[in-house]
Amino acid sequence: MKFDWANNWDVFLEAFLVTLQIVGTTLLIGGVLGLILGTLLYATRRGGVLANRWVFGFLNVLTNFVRPIPFIIFLTVMGPVTIQIVGSRIGTEAFIVPAAVMASFATGRIVEQNLVALDPGLIEAARAMGASPWRIIRTVVIPEALGPLILGYTFIFVAIVDMSALAGMISGGGLGAFALTYGYQRFDWILTIITVIVIVILVQGVQFFGNWLARKVMRR
Repeated sequence: MKFDWANNWDVFLEAFLVTLQIVGTTLLIGGVLGLILGTLLYATRRGGVLANRWVFGFLNVLTNFVRPIPFIIFLTVMGPVTIQIVGSRIGTEAFIVPAAVMASFATGRIVEQNLVALDPGLIEAARAMGASPWRIIRTVVIPEALGPLILGYTFIFVAIVDMSALAGMISGGGLGAFALTYGYQRFDWILTIITVIVIVILVQGVQFFGNWLARKVMRR
């Protein structure tokens, strides 16, 4: 049975809004935690402004341990933790918990890589002027890396959209679940294609905005 757009448009709109909720919330939580994690990885590494091999070693191993885990497996493993946080392992909120955790580690590594690429001379100059480690991070490191960081967060947005397609596995809703239920399982290829086009437009819009904003920042 084909999808009745005239009478079920609200179903598609709800799926679209759920996807925005998943992606937006995951990006916000994962983005903030990832920025903290990445900054700590950068600052505590050897030669960093807060060099501490034990802290760096722990964070580095933890990040390397979590990142390679396929998200579909991570979603299952995080079940007990998710229940403790939101009281259930199914639903939109239950999907956001593991998605945000995975996004945090992915973002953390991207933030670290962008910060490591900064000219060490800038840091040494700030140190010579007597700036404290946290002041250096706040006023030198982050501002100088802002353009690349914006591009990195744009990449993370696309990755989160990819992850959101799996929300249907735990009744989380979204466009991925919509396309699977009403498109693939009913052999309605037109609906499937339309859903894919909407996702592509969403991703391309954010990608374009991210590229524009990064260029604007880097031209300052």
